[in-house]
Amino acid sequence: MLDMPVSIKKSRSDFIAEQLEEAVINGRVPAGSRLDEASIAQQFGVSRTPVREALHILCGRGLAEREPYKGVVVTQISAERIGEMFEAMAELEATCGRLSSHRMTMSERAELESLHSQMNVLAEAGDNDGYDDLNTRFHNLLFQGCHNSDLIAAAQTLRLKLAPFRKFQLKDKGRIKQSCREHQQIVDAILDQDAKTAESALRRHLVSAAQEVLLKRQRREDDAVAKNPL
Repeated sequence: MLDMPVSIKKSRSDFIAEQLEEAVINGRVPAGSRLDEASIAQQFGVSRTPVREALHILCGRGLAEREPYKGVVVTQISAERIGEMFEAMAELEATCGRLSSHRMTMSERAELESLHSQMNVLAEAGDNDGYDDLNTRFHNLLFQGCHNSDLIAAAQTLRLKLAPFRKFQLKDKGRIKQSCREHQQIVDAILDQDAKTAESALRRHLVSAAQEVLLKRQRREDDAVAKNPL
């Protein structure tokens, strides 16, 4: 299935979870496949403990589920379900952005602008992983900036479920550059304390991400059909 070295920057369980998530989203591990702890542990050269933790992460994000007598099995996630999750995330982030435009502290605004500048550099360098890491911090800062603990918790929970899909669409350099342009609109609105623009910019940003994920998914399915015609 997979055979990659463990990253020294991440825990083994996080690294394994990321590799499994990518394999599931890319279709290399199809829905219905059993994720066997022993086999995965052997492939990564680790004990079963980090594999068990990685599988727990996948189940928590809805990419797999535990079934009686089968163990952990990859779930079937429809395009409609992905669209629903992105729609909910768009509304949550839009609300967080609207509130953050007035509630963010000066230091939070400065950090947001700094993160955006760093992300532009990473985008130009083609550092997808570095960009993804800062992208998570960028959006989490927008959540924190609304200073509403219930909204923050809801947004972070849903973002964790969508994280593999959002990372998947940022594999493309063109998409990363588009993301940077969209982030610029968000940052400008936050700094200008323009609640309406911040809200609409974040909603468009999530809709754009959803479209990219669903387009990539459709292309993958079309390619699979072309390679294996009935």
